[in-house]
Amino acid sequence: MKEKEIISKVRIYDYEELSEADRELIDKAKEATQTSYAPFSKFCVGAAARLSDGRIVTGSNQENAAFPSSLCAERTALFYANARYPEKSVEELAIAAYAHGAFLKAPIPPCGACRQVILGVEERYGHPVRILLFGEEGTYVVDSVKALLPLQFTGETMNE
Repeated sequence: MKEKEIISKVRIYDYEELSEADRELIDKAKEATQTSYAPFSKFCVGAAARLSDGRIVTGSNQENAAFPSSLCAERTALFYANARYPEKSVEELAIAAYAHGAFLKAPIPPCGACRQVILGVEERYGHPVRILLFGEEGTYVVDSVKALLPLQFTGETMNE
């Protein structure tokens, strides 16, 4: 038997410790929770993506009675960015969640499907996407989705 140790580096900041640009991106993600359509879960998620030209695009989760037809905030924002501004790379992505009348205390990570899509965005533009996961008690910051998805499935995987 062999063993492989995988370590991910996550930095944790208080909101006030973040740069003005990081706070702006998080604030946009928090604002995006207000456009969430979550009549079933009441769990509102917002995402904000900063593009290479500085533009920020947002997305929110959109639920459907047929749950597999729903879409997460992260993919809503990233698919919009890629469809509307295909020549602009995604540099950073912030995620926030609101439920039970307040933003969550702990940061919310993207689901597995969203992690895979973020990885695809990194591959598309040839560089990592910095991710900020907002929580009232701290914001997690990672330099790439690979910190959240240490064993990746990529196009290269199929050629190995």
